[in-house]
Amino acid sequence: MPDLAWIQAAVGGLLGLLIGSFLNVVAYRLPKMMERQWARECAEMTGQSAPAPASGEKFNLVVPRSRCPHCGHLIRWFENIPIISYLVLRGRCSSCKQPISLRYPLVELVTGLLFAWCAWRWDLTWTAAAWCFFAAVLLALALIDWDTTLLPDDLTLPLLWAGMIASMLGWTGVALPGAVWGAIGGYLSLWLVYWGFKLAVGKEGMGYGDFKLFAALGAWFGWQGLVPIILMASVIGALIGLGMKATRSLREGGAVPFGPFLALAGITAMIFSPQAILRTVGLALP
Repeated sequence: MPDLAWIQAAVGGLLGLLIGSFLNVVAYRLPKMMERQWARECAEMTGQSAPAPASGEKFNLVVPRSRCPHCGHLIRWFENIPIISYLVLRGRCSSCKQPISLRYPLVELVTGLLFAWCAWRWDLTWTAAAWCFFAAVLLALALIDWDTTLLPDDLTLPLLWAGMIASMLGWTGVALPGAVWGAIGGYLSLWLVYWGFKLAVGKEGMGYGDFKLFAALGAWFGWQGLVPIILMASVIGALIGLGMKATRSLREGGAVPFGPFLALAGITAMIFSPQAILRTVGLALP
């Protein structure tokens, strides 16, 4: 008989593949939904009629059905099986034969691996479910911030409150006071950095979404996890930023969003623990 841990990891991995497919939808549609909401709010404030969708149909995370961005071909269910459909179609639309971004199967694969790890580490328990939720939201936030430099409240705030609830239920190993102080410390620390940078150079170095994301990570790991997480995020961000500058692949204005690096540091802390990060760089307390 196969080891039970591997069976549970396989179940978690399969679920992760499905969730990863949905995260691709979230990363693409949620920013567009936000833009439409802002347009409606602006129209209301100026006394104008809200702009109607160009297609005339509802647009949310469920409808309309996914389409090929090149030819508008409706994606059939058997063309939307995580990873398998991409391989069968050889990475191309079945209708127009235009290439499908490799990002879609990679997101599915990474989500599947993260869910498999959570199920292997914590079995098929509520604790594993909580950390799967944590990983999925961070991955979605990283994708959205990289694409748009936005960190939606629709994701950061539920992540923060979920960390508080998970702490209260004993799923994170962090006592509730530690989670509360972690959230406070996470938010205020980047808020102070933001204002210090703005007063010094007259520019904004980050957005308020970064404060909320760091607060959410503080809720999940406690105030003790803030230093190793911000340290890892800063190092990774600096290295990738230098690499992009060297290859001249920086976007217009030279800005690199910080959210993806916070998210990556949070996932790393989930897998190895914040203390392990400090030990790696020789800063762990005896």
